Amino acid sequence: MEKIMDHETESELAEKYAHRFGQIATDLGFVTSDQVRKALDEQISNTLSARLRPRKLIGEILFENGWMTLKQIETVLAELFK
Repeated sequence: MEKIMDHETESELAEKYAHRFGQIATDLGFVTSDQVRKALDEQISNTLSARLRPRKLIGEILFENGWMTLKQIETVLAELFK
């Protein structure tokens, strides 16, 4: 039961910060709004197709698609949690 609660907490945090992460990444010129929209769509479809698997983070999807580097993700996260 605790594992499910942890998963829900992670999921809630991911949802809370996904849009802000995308906005910061766009503002910094790392990605386009279209790339963020596609990543968010992918995040939603992944969640719907695999309910038992943890949701992929927006940064993870942007990285896997080659749209952001790890350094850029670190920069956005630093800005997000200032």
